[in-house]
Amino acid sequence: MTPQGVNIKYPEKLFIGGQWVAPMSGSSIEVVNPNTEEVIARVGEAGPDDMDRAVAAAREAFDNGPWPTTPPAERGAALMKMIDHLEARVPELSAAWTAQVGGLASFAPVMHGGGVAGLRGIAALGQNFQWVEQKKGMVVDTAILAREPVGVVVGIAPWNAPFGIMANKVFYSLVAGCTIVMKPSPETPLEAYIIAEAAEAAGLPPGTVNLVTGEREASDYLVHNVGVDKVSFTGSTGAGKRIAEVCGRRIARCSLELGGKSAAIVRDDFPIEAAAGILGNTITVMSGQVCAMLSRAIVSKHRHDELAEAIAGVMKGIKIGNSDDPSTQLGPLAMKRQLERVEMYIEEGKKSGADLVTGGQRPAHMNKGYFMEPTLFANVDNKSRIAQEEIFGPVLCLIPAEDEEDAIRIANESNYGLNGSVFTTDAQAAYDVSRKIRTGVMGQNGMRMEFGMPFGGFKQSGIGREGGEEGLWPYVETKTILLDGAPARL
Repeated sequence: MTPQGVNIKYPEKLFIGGQWVAPMSGSSIEVVNPNTEEVIARVGEAGPDDMDRAVAAAREAFDNGPWPTTPPAERGAALMKMIDHLEARVPELSAAWTAQVGGLASFAPVMHGGGVAGLRGIAALGQNFQWVEQKKGMVVDTAILAREPVGVVVGIAPWNAPFGIMANKVFYSLVAGCTIVMKPSPETPLEAYIIAEAAEAAGLPPGTVNLVTGEREASDYLVHNVGVDKVSFTGSTGAGKRIAEVCGRRIARCSLELGGKSAAIVRDDFPIEAAAGILGNTITVMSGQVCAMLSRAIVSKHRHDELAEAIAGVMKGIKIGNSDDPSTQLGPLAMKRQLERVEMYIEEGKKSGADLVTGGQRPAHMNKGYFMEPTLFANVDNKSRIAQEEIFGPVLCLIPAEDEEDAIRIANESNYGLNGSVFTTDAQAAYDVSRKIRTGVMGQNGMRMEFGMPFGGFKQSGIGREGGEEGLWPYVETKTILLDGAPARL
């Protein structure tokens, strides 16, 4: 059972060792449409034995299969075949995202078309990467630095952007020569099936790409498996801490792209109406369910009330509706528990003494689905829960500051450090302020993304980077070879 417009060959099965196999548990996972609260898909559910089978298949493919030693150019050619397959299925990827997450149908083709196009840049990285480097030693005649694949990777992706995030993990793994086990979120498994079908269509060696679906307990079991060399995880900081703990006990490698509470500093030179338009509309992107979301806005005290009023005006004009409607600007939250989480934080905000300027309710005209109005709290204390904890919904906190120095202090007063922005007409000022913020990415005048560049966090927002050549480094190990003379070939 899959949603309309999504054609998966074997949704009830798992992809292990190049074969579509039934889960040994005999169980299945139901996928719910957040617009309608109806079940729209069922997929097979992997149990512990299935997880072990998948890791064993990936281990065999890495230890004894051809992929790790296949020349980078040949690996790249095979990956381009995968991308051709995925490109033809962008409409299916878009339909799957809208049905599972409630992502806007008007935005889905842009998001997934761009995501597939970006994979070509990743697939080409292996052509120019310095896999082997020869140096003159101080003690020995010749030192060789060889970059080799890290081994068996487990890729665990979240539910908010399931295709792009999982595809990123898969393609970086494969460029490096690793084998991978995909473990998608139970709420959004369909995109991983399409990726597995693309690997099959491209003729990748058996066990190079594997797919297991399961609840969160299954992920924990998978991370514990001693056959796994590296875990690449995107999700909450709480889950990331658990994965880091498990990997740390056995010195397994891990990359973690975690939560955020990103700040936008609005300098005095930036027009109020322009800032309000950007901030009021940005918080509705993917219903606020974006790790890099600008969820804290910091502005001078003397401009605070004017900006609050302007943002409220923008939010009140946003159209909330079913994500299939092309005129909808704000769709539902992805699931019931996420709606309940956002409602809990709104109540916390009220108790904290912040001013609820607008929103904070389920839309009166929507009697089904997990919808929430865009919500603005003003006069927020940066030490409060709504300013310090990731809400992951369409809730914006407006925080007054004494001056620019105080705004920088407030922005840095967070356990997170994933993203941020400086609203200013002065590029030099944007650069200067950006250098003072402890965060992995900073943009001028909005939530800026550049997918060919490194992305990742400081502090509790993660470890490692995705994107660009820097995204490949976590998937390789460096071996030093010390020789008495230069080899005839490398």
